[in-house]
Amino acid sequence: MSKHQLPDLGFAFNALEPHIDAKTMEIHHGKHHAGYVSKLNAALESAPALADYDVDELLRNLASVPESIRTAVRNNGGGHSNHSLFWTLLSPQGGGDPVGKLGQAISSTFGSLDAFKKQFSEAAASRFGSGWAWLSVDRFGKLVISSTPNQDSPVIDGLSPVLGLDVWEHAYYLTYQNRRPDYIAAFWNVVSWKQANEYYQAALG
Repeated sequence: MSKHQLPDLGFAFNALEPHIDAKTMEIHHGKHHAGYVSKLNAALESAPALADYDVDELLRNLASVPESIRTAVRNNGGGHSNHSLFWTLLSPQGGGDPVGKLGQAISSTFGSLDAFKKQFSEAAASRFGSGWAWLSVDRFGKLVISSTPNQDSPVIDGLSPVLGLDVWEHAYYLTYQNRRPDYIAAFWNVVSWKQANEYYQAALG
C-alpha cells in the first residue's frame, strides 16, 4: 500500500525570518504536518481500496471513504493537503504584488490589491479558534475568499485553492502570541505570488 509522505519544506527553517521564526517552522513542519501524515496513513490501513488515491482525491470523495475512518481522513488528510500547499506558497523571496493572470483577476474581482488584502486578512483574523483563510477558484472560474475550521480543505467543497494562510496558534504563537493580526500582516512579506499564479492558471485549466 502506497504511503502518503511528508514533503520537503523547500527552504531552511530560518529562511522566512523575521516574519516566521525558525523554531516555529521546524515544529510546524516536522511535528504538526508529520503528525497528520502519520495519522492519515494509519487510518487508511483499513481501506486498501483507497491506496492509490492522492490526498485531494480522498478529500473530494469523502463519501466513498468508509464511515469508520471518514473523520480521521477528513481531519488528517485535510491537514496534509493544506500544509503541503502552504509550504509552496511561502518563499524567502516572497512579498510584493500579485503577478500574471492572478494579479489581474485580484484587481478585477476585488477592486484593488489593498481591498483584497483587507478582505482576506479579515477572513483570517475572524476565524474563531483554529483554521485557515483561503483564496480559491470556484467551479465557475471566479475567485472567492473563504475560511475553514480546523483542517478542513476548500477541496472538500469543490474549490481549487490558490492561496492559503494557516491561523492555528501553532503557526505563529512562539513569535506573535495572541497577536494573530500581526502574523497575518507579516504573511504578506513571504507570499510566493509566482506560485499562487501557477495554481490559479492550473485551476482555470
